[in-house]
Amino acid sequence: MAMTKPRIALAIGIICISIFPILVKLNLSPGLVSAFYRVAIAAALLIPYVLITKQFKWPSKNLLLLSILCGLIFGLDIGVWNIAIQGSTATQATLLTNLSPVWVGIGSFLFLKDKPKINFWIGTVFALLGMVLLVGSEIFLELDFNLAFIFAMLSGVLYAIYMLLSKRVLSEVEVMSFMSITMLSSTIALGILSLAFNEPFTGFSQMGWLSLLVQGVVCQLTAWLLISYATQHIRATRVSISLLGQAVLASFLAWWFLDEQVTLQMALGGIILLLGIRLTFYEKPIIKR
Repeated sequence: MAMTKPRIALAIGIICISIFPILVKLNLSPGLVSAFYRVAIAAALLIPYVLITKQFKWPSKNLLLLSILCGLIFGLDIGVWNIAIQGSTATQATLLTNLSPVWVGIGSFLFLKDKPKINFWIGTVFALLGMVLLVGSEIFLELDFNLAFIFAMLSGVLYAIYMLLSKRVLSEVEVMSFMSITMLSSTIALGILSLAFNEPFTGFSQMGWLSLLVQGVVCQLTAWLLISYATQHIRATRVSISLLGQAVLASFLAWWFLDEQVTLQMALGGIILLLGIRLTFYEKPIIKR
């Protein structure tokens, strides 16, 4: 049961974060400002609660700096991903961003004691194959190598770095304290970037403000509290590959709310992707050495 709770938290967190691409597709606010409000709203709700309930505990100097760095990387990741998805197609940006499990696996192999097992690499191959089928092989073959392409790739790399760093920090820092520090540093960084690029902070429609509120409360606060809790108890590689599941849910939501077409190939891709995720959680070696 102890190991079931983190998996349930991860599953719910993935569901919450899957709403995000749909909201970004609506293009109701600029990419950087959307990212700013996403973390700012979450920080405005979380930090007072953590302080009032006295759940905040100052980490050591090194862990504090690493937590701040995690926040800066996470904020930049959201910002460039928003710009990528608004500057190209959501499918292209999703495919490139979700290459992050590969970077997490390589990073874990190089820098962490907890090395990825053979099942992780097999599961990753299945998951990436499923991702290609899900978004369409023609999208994968006809990638437009423009600024949006570079930003989408950068988002995947930043996301992988965040997962590896947060795994290190969360082994010694409480989730609430970690999230408070990272959200505050993300908010400050994205606020400065938005000002530097003269992005408007006001003037959005009622639907635009509602979208930002949902991003902050559901896609950021709820989702990442659950995912951070899961990261404490589950390997970073497993968490990163599991987060590919958001692409399946996002495609379903796009079909439901935005009337986007879902083909048999996409359905097959989703099944293969989920199979790949399941293989990474399978304890016994699939291929014996």
